[in-house]
Amino acid sequence: MKIIMRLLSVFFVMLVLIIFTSCEKSEIIDSEIDPFSNEGNERNMIVVISDMHLGADLDYTECKDNLDALEKFLLKVKESPNVKELVIAGDLLDEWFVPATIDPYQGNDQADFVQRIAATNKGVIDAFNDIINEKKILVTYVPGNHDLTVTEASVELILPGINQVRDPELGLGTYSPIGYPKIAIEHGHRYNFFCAPDPFSNQDIAPGTISPPGYFFTRIAALHVAQGYPAVEGDTLPIVTLNNSGDESQEMLFTYWEVWEWAINYLKIENKFDENLIVTNFDGFTETYSVNDLVPYQTTPGGEIDVTLFNGIQDTWNQRQEHNRVPISIPTDRAIAGSASESELSEQAKIQYFKNLNSDVRLVVFGHTHVAKIESSLDHNGQKSIYVNSGTWVDHNSLSSTKMDFVVITPQSDDEHSQTYVKLYSFKNEIVTEMASDSVRL
Repeated sequence: MKIIMRLLSVFFVMLVLIIFTSCEKSEIIDSEIDPFSNEGNERNMIVVISDMHLGADLDYTECKDNLDALEKFLLKVKESPNVKELVIAGDLLDEWFVPATIDPYQGNDQADFVQRIAATNKGVIDAFNDIINEKKILVTYVPGNHDLTVTEASVELILPGINQVRDPELGLGTYSPIGYPKIAIEHGHRYNFFCAPDPFSNQDIAPGTISPPGYFFTRIAALHVAQGYPAVEGDTLPIVTLNNSGDESQEMLFTYWEVWEWAINYLKIENKFDENLIVTNFDGFTETYSVNDLVPYQTTPGGEIDVTLFNGIQDTWNQRQEHNRVPISIPTDRAIAGSASESELSEQAKIQYFKNLNSDVRLVVFGHTHVAKIESSLDHNGQKSIYVNSGTWVDHNSLSSTKMDFVVITPQSDDEHSQTYVKLYSFKNEIVTEMASDSVRL
């Protein structure tokens, strides 16, 4: 899940190195140079942003200080005579980052929740609507994991007329801009064990739920932040050891426990782990849960491992992948262990698109990890292909020195020597910085 990716310190040094070594060039552009200009009259540029994480309450939202900059950025997009499309690649609205002890919907419903987001972030929502209503730039939204259960109707309620691209299954979508089938834009969470929709777990507890374990983890992480980053946990998790039966399901559950064990010990909270503190009233859940309800446990060392919520999740990953339209199956052990790795999502872009014999996509844009980057590789035909991550707009990005990131794609012309250009920028401090660029002939 996304918050795991933000906080796993074991990856911090590696990720910083990736940021700087994956870029073909890095330079600060004079602020007078317009990244939304193609130096011509054609309206053909595609702008991609993601991970704004707009919240309903500024007391705990992840995007507060950057709201003014985001509003100014959107105004610059609107004023450009060359931008054709603005694509929101997920996590526009945040239903996940709410401290565990707070009722997310405050006793109301999702429609009320998104309207509170619109009121709290009025300047940004108005800026989006100004672009939509002018009808010169197509604004497209695909879902992320933090807005996984936000319905089409709820988005339409605050952004009327926005183009929503969704899979038939709630919580997912992949978009190819008009006329460019070799470009694919999605959030990227469908490949993550902790973040992909899960319509199989907890159905006896919350009928119809699709919320994965990442939702609950993020609620705990938000509490950790709300409590001022406690240095000492209020409780200690019991140790779980690998079951000695050799059962594959038990081995997978142990790997699942390892992720939870690290996360709970890293994101310390002041509460006891048997305390019912995670208020739900969300996505079919009605009860209030404890940390112990989420973390696998064991009554006898080396004996059977069990878990209360998401019981059996280690056995349904292949079903989830089929449901979530994952083209190339990811082994369960890899999916669980790689859920905390930023580089694993980069690899999945290559596996699911570039190495997929049934895919001719050669430019992929994901969000999700909050690590803005460009990487090139060869596809299954030996052709150059490009993966881009669109970064984030959250106030504090612990995985990267950049934030307020955006991608600009300038498609090739009919000239056989023309290239599709991809540029990655930051709008930090309202100064445009070009972090990386590349090109490919699609």
